[in-house]
Amino acid sequence: MLALVTVLKGLVEFAILLLVGQGLVFLLSFGRHEGNPVYRMFRFLTSPVVRVGRLIAPRFVVDQHVPALALFLLLWVWVALKFAQVQLLFEAGYGS
Repeated sequence: MLALVTVLKGLVEFAILLLVGQGLVFLLSFGRHEGNPVYRMFRFLTSPVVRVGRLIAPRFVVDQHVPALALFLLLWVWVALKFAQVQLLFEAGYGS
């Protein structure tokens, strides 16, 4: 179970880094982000996470804000997985 939580936490960390990278390329491309191949790659890789964020978000949330919402949700999932990982480590006797 600890291995599963660790792998899931790693995947969430990877998705967080992809969203942060996409945001940085967006900021550094000065409005020409749609023509940037790196931005398109990031958008392709983060599309599943952003799609889940769109499903969770209410309709009044603008589509431009959904990646930020997805990042916020991923951060909370990461915190929950880290808490579960620490709990499993204490149960296994690695703490105290």
